[in-house]
Amino acid sequence: MADERARYFRRLGRLRRSARRWSVTAGGLGGAAAILTPYAGLGLPDAAWAGAAGGSVVLALWRWLDLRALAARPAPPELTPAEAAARSRARILATVERLPAGPGLLAEARRQRARFALRGSTAAGPWVRLDRAALTLAGMASRLSGPAEPVVQEAAEADHSLRDLAYRVASVERALRLAPADGRTELAGAHRELVAQLENGVAAYEALVVAAAGYLAEESRPGGAHPAATRLTEATDLLHGVAAALAEFRAVGDPTRTSATAYGPR
Repeated sequence: MADERARYFRRLGRLRRSARRWSVTAGGLGGAAAILTPYAGLGLPDAAWAGAAGGSVVLALWRWLDLRALAARPAPPELTPAEAAARSRARILATVERLPAGPGLLAEARRQRARFALRGSTAAGPWVRLDRAALTLAGMASRLSGPAEPVVQEAAEADHSLRDLAYRVASVERALRLAPADGRTELAGAHRELVAQLENGVAAYEALVVAAAGYLAEESRPGGAHPAATRLTEATDLLHGVAAALAEFRAVGDPTRTSATAYGPR
């Protein structure tokens, strides 16, 4: 999103320059009409001068009125450095997303940033496994149809929940390093429970991905030869038959080969 304050002052400057320009134009055309009209009397050229002068005066007046109305409005508040940086980052991300490979690059950058944030935590290993399984499922998602179609939505919700759980594990682990000795036992028990939940959840997600792959394998296995291979074999036989027919036709139309066949040794 563009900076509203900068856009406000840019528009104010454009209106001020336009009002001054039309004021100068109206003054010049009005003075020329006032000086030239008495010398030649009223005619078609004088009407043109007067019309141009009048139009310039009206446009200059409109520009000054617009400038006055805009200047009466309070300017948008100035952004803090954090807000300006956030808006600049949002503009850059929007530009990258419009590129053909932009969404994939942004997704990979987010994954790498999250992996770096969890580096050194017990949640880092399950996170990497979850990333690998999620990428595998994403490659199969477009072909999971019919009874397997709701699985994609369920997997997306599970992925979001497990990633949130991984962040909680990392947060509790950081707090565990700062906890005093008397309160560390209870927090360590909660941390172990969260890690166990994360490990079980990632294992269940991996099992889901394996089951989805098995479903695709069974769905695309018709039994026997693949239909594409059958069609290719039929097309190959057809071309062989056409080639043999053309060879026989050429042999019949060749008089040398015909005479050799007719009067050859018996």
